Amino acid sequence: MTVVAIAYLGLLIGAAAAIYRLAVGPTLADRVIALDLLLVALMTGIVVDAANRDSTTWLNLLVVIAIIGFTATVAVSRFMEQRR
Repeated sequence: MTVVAIAYLGLLIGAAAAIYRLAVGPTLADRVIALDLLLVALMTGIVVDAANRDSTTWLNLLVVIAIIGFTATVAVSRFMEQRR
């Protein structure tokens, strides 16, 4: 088993755990953290693929995903703060 396959397997396990937590919950904070984990797993998968192919084609997508993920997390956390 190559290092890339082990990395993809670890990312798949992490993404599956995040999808489970996203579906089960029970709180909104759990779901937000699970969504962040899914985004990080997606970004890490893109990085592993880019390193494996020795290509920088999709690395601009990482910046967009990171900005969207950060913005969404801040927006939901502010919503949760006001809901108290």
